[in-house]
Amino acid sequence: MKALDSDKSWQLFLKTVNKITSVENKFTKELERKGKEMLKKCGGLPLALIDVGREKAKQRLLGIEWEELFDSIDLSKTLKLLEPMNNGLDEQLKSCFLHMSFFKENAIMREEKLHHIWAANRVRAGTTPCVSLADRSIIEVVHPYPERYRVKRCRMSPLLHMLSIKKAEEEIGLEILRNNGNSRPLESPRHRVIHCGRAKFNHSTIQDKYLVSLIFHGGGRYLDDAGQSYWKSFELLKILDMEDFGAKTLSESIGTLTELRYLGLRNNYVEEIPHSLGGLKRLEILDIALNFMVEVPDIIEEMGGLRLLNMSDVICRKPLKLDALQNLETLTFMSIYSWTYEASNLEKMTSLYKLGIEEIDENSDVSELFPSLAKLEKLNHLILRGFRFRMMSCLDEIRVLHRREEIRTLRLDGCIARLPSADSFPLKIEYLALVNTCLDEDPMPILMGLPYLRRLKLRNAYNGRELVFKMWQLEILCISELWNLREVRFEECEIAQLEQLEITNCPHLETLPQEIQSMSYLHKFKMVTTKHIATKIKDSDFLSKIVEVDISP
Repeated sequence: MKALDSDKSWQLFLKTVNKITSVENKFTKELERKGKEMLKKCGGLPLALIDVGREKAKQRLLGIEWEELFDSIDLSKTLKLLEPMNNGLDEQLKSCFLHMSFFKENAIMREEKLHHIWAANRVRAGTTPCVSLADRSIIEVVHPYPERYRVKRCRMSPLLHMLSIKKAEEEIGLEILRNNGNSRPLESPRHRVIHCGRAKFNHSTIQDKYLVSLIFHGGGRYLDDAGQSYWKSFELLKILDMEDFGAKTLSESIGTLTELRYLGLRNNYVEEIPHSLGGLKRLEILDIALNFMVEVPDIIEEMGGLRLLNMSDVICRKPLKLDALQNLETLTFMSIYSWTYEASNLEKMTSLYKLGIEEIDENSDVSELFPSLAKLEKLNHLILRGFRFRMMSCLDEIRVLHRREEIRTLRLDGCIARLPSADSFPLKIEYLALVNTCLDEDPMPILMGLPYLRRLKLRNAYNGRELVFKMWQLEILCISELWNLREVRFEECEIAQLEQLEITNCPHLETLPQEIQSMSYLHKFKMVTTKHIATKIKDSDFLSKIVEVDISP
């Protein structure tokens, strides 16, 4: 069953307790708050809530006060009840579930990263494992992609996370180390998760040679204490992940990890990438994004196995010679100035599928950018991002990509005075995202001229008060952060194919378009708005024909 929210979890717990104690238990607001806090560990799982309710009711019948009963929770028996769920998964999904134990409790997990972790461990995850896990309520989708069968971000309930750790320790050799003394070391671990705190961590290299995965959580002080010899003991290491770790410096000896497939350095304080990383010939994934102004030496061309390179705000004192990376499929983000400087041999990048270009402002010469992009045979997904709060230059030159049928996804992120004409956009664009474009001119007359557009996202995209959609072929529409929007209307709604409609953070949009009642395909509606507007819409039967409705708060 799908996870319940806090209020429904409490109601199910109460129902279970009252049934067993044969009395209607009453609680003060403080006790209810304490009880709800205790139940958070159940993650909204009905099976867990009922089991905990039974256990607490039996203890209450023994005379123990509720104040004491709400102090702690024992989920060991509940974990055993959940084991049939794990056993019922096929080998593919079971492997995916076990490797999710690498993440922190309640972590928001990116689908992209999950796929990379699974691939580096040679888990055959298939095409839609996250969707399959979500359908079984093993994970909760926090942020879906607009397209079908994709999950942008997800999380797992604390209880199922505990189960994934337990089974991973039993089946794939997971070892969890903590510097608070609550560690579970193994004799020959295959995967190690280290939770670091402020205290010094005692390093041991005895068991390192068996490790395939090494994941760090906590604070970067641990690596400051580690010597050069620390990294040389990992002979088989394929995954090294330090995302959100707070690391400031990286040892040159990381370059000795010649079996490494995945290196995650996202969101740290790293100032310089070691030159020795050029020796990682088998590296497939390098994620150094969100390290502000990190210096990248001219070593990237040596990493011939790279399939994905994520970076942003990088300093390159010499050209990176990216055209040498013939296996590269994803590159985000590269400065427009670095890109056009290196654009002479781009036809060699025969595998590049997704590309992000940043730092575009009014001074950028896009007349060189778009012709260079036309050389990329497989380019499907293009992201153009402005430079902080500056206005992007006019993008009319994008017309050189008009006949490129391979480009199906386009994201424009940053202030722009106006959109290019409809016949300048890539011919068969299916998904368009306008983010922070802050247009003063209504974009709809142009967007209505895109015949293949199926998915549209408008986030802080338009400053006007009204949007009129006359796009019968549109299937998914996401509108958010349009701060002045007062009215949304649909024309030709009788033949509209709209299946999903999402409206979030449009505080002045107090009424929904009447036309959505006539849309026969519309089955999913989500809205995040003010409490007043949410109550008003919930109290009406306006959305009664839509199968899946989510209005908050």
